[in-house]
Amino acid sequence: MVMAFDYNGEVFTPLVSGAIQGSIYGLLGLGLVLLYKGNRIFNFVQGEFGSVSAFMASAVLAGSGFLPKLPYGAAIAVGLVAGTAMGLLTERLVIRPLFRQPKVTLVVATVGVALLAIAFELILTGTNGRALGPISDGKIFQTGGLLVTRQQGIIVAVLIVLAVASAAFFKLTQTGTAILAVSQEPTATSLVGISVNRISSLTWGMAGFLGAVAGLLLAGQNAVFLPGFVTTAALIPAFTAAVFGGITSLPGVFLGGVVIGVIEQFGNSLNFLAELTPGANRVIVFITLLTVLLIKPAGLLGKEA
Repeated sequence: MVMAFDYNGEVFTPLVSGAIQGSIYGLLGLGLVLLYKGNRIFNFVQGEFGSVSAFMASAVLAGSGFLPKLPYGAAIAVGLVAGTAMGLLTERLVIRPLFRQPKVTLVVATVGVALLAIAFELILTGTNGRALGPISDGKIFQTGGLLVTRQQGIIVAVLIVLAVASAAFFKLTQTGTAILAVSQEPTATSLVGISVNRISSLTWGMAGFLGAVAGLLLAGQNAVFLPGFVTTAALIPAFTAAVFGGITSLPGVFLGGVVIGVIEQFGNSLNFLAELTPGANRVIVFITLLTVLLIKPAGLLGKEA
């Protein structure tokens, strides 16, 4: 007996759902690429910029503890400030003192900061889930098993805007050029009057802001979230997206995020793989990544450093 092919369920739905989920990966990956371009390190605390921002927004939205109860828009603003401030504090207290150390030391330091942030979230909130709610309720369209909400539409739109803005920042502004110069020759750039410390703070502040945006959008898409939720749910796919698209390419991480999200969704739709092993969709993602790296080590749109 020949099974009928359901185009909407087997192609269209995972394609659209994957692109939306991949937008979260791309958005988080923008911060990863930004810091790699600026400091030449992989930043494992990027996800916690998002988790901290979501927890702060949720706390002031509910008026938890000594915090005032604020309306939704103000709570989102507090979350953005918290994520940006965490990026700045990470740079000032951890990265700057270790700036002249080997890059692997800086990478390990970011892992330590991420674990510390998750520990504080657990201490302050326990294992109880927190809620934030979407920026906009309702749906854009629904057909068959596919539902696209307004929140998901906002996620895609924000990623496109920030990806274009980030690419233009590096190509068209003197500050963007200074960030690239500091990453390659910090001593030489300081000799021509560029403040390495100021550029480093700016880069980490921008990464904190991008992480905060990703965390707030992801929290709004979920009914509840737990400590470290951005790190556990999106950081590894975001790293994969960044490397897949090209760790030095801002447009590449946008493309990589969407591709990784689509691959994951198609992996979920292959029932026979799910029967073989849990998490088969992630296995397919990593196989795809390894294939791309073997063929083009710099990623799809990246360039050799």
